[in-house]
Amino acid sequence: MSNSDRIGIASGGNWIVDQVKTVDNLPNRGMLGNIKSEQLSTGGGPANALADLARMKVGFPLAGVGIVGDDEAGRYILDRFNELGVDVSNIATTTDAPTSYTDVMNEESTGDRVFFHCRGANALFGPDAIPVEKLTCRIFHLAYLLLLDAMDAEDAEYGTAAARALHMLQEAGIKTSLDLVSEESDRFKTIVPPALKYVDYLIMNEIEAGRVVGKDVRKGDELDGALLAEVVEQLSGMGSMEIVAVHMPEGMYARDSAGNKYSIGSLQLPDGFVVSTVGAGDAFCAGMLYGLHEGWDYAKAGRLGCCCAAAGISAPGASDGVGELSEVLALGDKFPEKPPPVAV
Repeated sequence: MSNSDRIGIASGGNWIVDQVKTVDNLPNRGMLGNIKSEQLSTGGGPANALADLARMKVGFPLAGVGIVGDDEAGRYILDRFNELGVDVSNIATTTDAPTSYTDVMNEESTGDRVFFHCRGANALFGPDAIPVEKLTCRIFHLAYLLLLDAMDAEDAEYGTAAARALHMLQEAGIKTSLDLVSEESDRFKTIVPPALKYVDYLIMNEIEAGRVVGKDVRKGDELDGALLAEVVEQLSGMGSMEIVAVHMPEGMYARDSAGNKYSIGSLQLPDGFVVSTVGAGDAFCAGMLYGLHEGWDYAKAGRLGCCCAAAGISAPGASDGVGELSEVLALGDKFPEKPPPVAV
């Protein structure tokens, strides 16, 4: 099946139950923080992006691919996405590991957060868990690399198992999209590059982008825009990506395969608008993927991504703030755009 005959977005990788706890402060080691409220929600790149797309009522098929445990948390994930209208027939259930979960500590006053994660069943998700022959999607979004043990494993032919999986998807006529997890490690330079040879759409944040090439694009809280542009050039040279899009609090910077650059500022949001930044990057991915699926130009897709990110951070859960497409786009009319993060 050629890509032009395909429709919809499938996403595979981390399926997680997020136990979001809003605290009065994120304490230093040995110090106390008070939990003000708790909320249960789904998390992980596929879950967040597909939930955002479902809430936007995109009008094309959405499908999840992955592995959950045969437990209450796994059933919670499957039930929630059934209700959202996402096809979960390709999310397998296992008794070999529990459903993955994350304790998210979200600081009340700033929206800053920290994560404590149990890998669980997601560690078992490898190339064999993707039923390529059954998929009719136009785009497959894999997330998060560096948090999928079986995908991050070495592969004698392709470098990593993730690279093998992405190659399988491309061979079937499916466009591939990739996102990473933000972690404190030096694994980026070894695990990510092999996969980039088989990626059409690379979407990640600025910290992840810098770590893939061994550079820090932030000096304290300040973004080094010129260095970020250099990083994106280096990433573009690692594969044949149609677009490399880097999102950050300041907005988006991207480069397409023809060498065109796109720099879009995030929305200037009023005080009190931001409730939690959990899932902001996945919300950006959802908006970007929608535009890519619909054949929008990259600037328009990036603007939708920034609007989705703004919608996502207006509520405690990773996807609770995202509404219908028209409502998300309306945020771009309501709030002005910040200056572009990188000069082009």
